Amino acid sequence: MQPIKLLEKWLQQHATREHYLFKLHDLRGLFPELSEGAFKTLISRAAKHGVLEKICRGLYAYNSAIHSDGRLLFHAAAYLRSNQFNYISLETVLSDAGIISQIPISTISIMSSGRSNKINCGRYGLIEFTHTNQKSTDIDDQLTYDSNCGLWRASIKLALNDMKRTHRNKDLIDWDLANEFI
Repeated sequence: MQPIKLLEKWLQQHATREHYLFKLHDLRGLFPELSEGAFKTLISRAAKHGVLEKICRGLYAYNSAIHSDGRLLFHAAAYLRSNQFNYISLETVLSDAGIISQIPISTISIMSSGRSNKINCGRYGLIEFTHTNQKSTDIDDQLTYDSNCGLWRASIKLALNDMKRTHRNKDLIDWDLANEFI
């Protein structure tokens, strides 16, 4: 069987709505006989033929299982930084609560124990990771788990504190509304 057909068959059998994102090393084990160059060519062809979609460097989605609920960026953030402490915060939380007047289109803000970084996910948008030194044990009473996103979510009070701590622009904050949460 051709490698691309084998990949497509494996994805059809194993990808689900919960598990549709793959790093290259997730798929590499399917093709131990291929050289590294041949494997990368296979992945490139799979993307060209619509079997996989490149989300960002090293992260691919199985097209037939991609969610249509708009949560792909959150799922990608959780998967890309699975070894770090991460939570949704800053403008994303404040926008969802109606505390800032402009909704960040196709951008999500994630506080992370990892380094600060912006990851372009093409047509899906941008993931902005902002480094934090906070420990989960110090703020666990201000976090709730968002199972739809697969990430922890800051309370409004924590998101406001994160805005201050990271010196973000606070001009769009409705302080009358925000003060109800402080």
